[in-house]
Amino acid sequence: MDPRPHPQRRTSGSRRPLTGPFRELPGRLRRRIGGTSDAVAGGTAPYPHRPATATPPPWGPPWWRGPWQGSASRHLPWLTSLAVLVIQQAGSQGAAANQEGLRTPLDVYARLLLTVGPLLLLVRHRHPRTAVFGTAAATIIYLGAGYPYGPVFVSVAVAAFAAVVAGQRYAAAAALGLVWAGHLLTGYALREWLPPANDQPPGWQSELLIAAWIAAVLAAAELARTRRQEWARRRAEEEEAERRRVNEERLRIARELHDVLAHSISVINVQAGMGLALLDSDPAQARTALTTIKTASKEALGEVRQVLDTLRAPGDAPRAPAPGLARLPDLTAQAADAGLRVTVETDGEARSLPPGADLAAFRIVQEALTNVIRHSGSRTARVRLRYRSAELRVDVDDDGPASEGGTGPTTGGNGLVGMRERAAALGGSAEAGPRDDGGFRVTARLPLTAGGNVTPPPAKESP
Repeated sequence: MDPRPHPQRRTSGSRRPLTGPFRELPGRLRRRIGGTSDAVAGGTAPYPHRPATATPPPWGPPWWRGPWQGSASRHLPWLTSLAVLVIQQAGSQGAAANQEGLRTPLDVYARLLLTVGPLLLLVRHRHPRTAVFGTAAATIIYLGAGYPYGPVFVSVAVAAFAAVVAGQRYAAAAALGLVWAGHLLTGYALREWLPPANDQPPGWQSELLIAAWIAAVLAAAELARTRRQEWARRRAEEEEAERRRVNEERLRIARELHDVLAHSISVINVQAGMGLALLDSDPAQARTALTTIKTASKEALGEVRQVLDTLRAPGDAPRAPAPGLARLPDLTAQAADAGLRVTVETDGEARSLPPGADLAAFRIVQEALTNVIRHSGSRTARVRLRYRSAELRVDVDDDGPASEGGTGPTTGGNGLVGMRERAAALGGSAEAGPRDDGGFRVTARLPLTAGGNVTPPPAKESP
């Protein structure tokens, strides 16, 4: 027999297998990655064959944490049940002293009935219907035996409260109705056949008091249930907002890394091909290509390090300013090193932009020029910046056609999606597509007003 475990059999203490490069990680790190919290945050369990157990929220009293809140149902509410037991036993002893000669004295059976209710309260979260009907039955038997009136109603009140909070409002109302009906039967219809002898009717004032008590218990339980649902909804909204913020931050970091690496690696790729081609025939030009590769890689490493620094210390200020249109000459110089001649035109009076719009405009131009280098056969590109009072329009054109073997920029890769996301984050828009004459154009409109979550440009002072 093959001593190796079956591939579908999961041995005790094992983790889900990892594939790819994670297989080479140390054991402790692989175990930590094997149960990532991303799966739980996304709504799936780390192990698909295990049912996901909800974590009880930290709000609300412990007796609210029943089977509807996952693992909290494993803990029995023994403390509140013990308190009810003490109240019923001690309170009934005092009630018996006040009602001596009017009701049946407490005996061992009365003590057992006063204990049954608190014992049933131990399962009121797991089985609310069983608890509420069981405590109601014990209360009716206690009243039918003629024992003294007192805190015997506490058990059924607590069980009905828990049942309403758990969503079993009809069961709670039915159980309290049975208690009232049982009290009517034992106090009026069956009074002559039940102890104690010569018992007098309790009176309609007592019945109205019981009815008011039942209504108060149901109203308080329904209010608690409503508050609990409101708290749960609010907490779910907060968790959803937190997940949304995390996802937006991931998208932002992914866009930054894509824009930085795509442009720099494209330049490095072109220069590396040029250096290999000219290594033997023109060593000087090959040396220039290698110098360009070194410069581009150094700048890319600096920007990547800046992005990673925001991950390590998200609350700290960045060590270097974010890139903007002021670095456009460096960007065109890198494109020129890759064999692309870029002309920049400005329409309107150039001015300093808000940081968000400045960064978005720079990244959009960077991604557009990267697409020209990678996918277009044109060796020229035109960048036009149109400054208006309410928006900045950015146009990047090339004369095409698509390079042979390239995918073409119209396939809608991550770069074009990132452009649209950057513009949409400011309340603007970005479009990309072929022109009628065969070229390709990228157009972005970035608002500079309060609607775009940026500040408007400062007004010029009069001379």
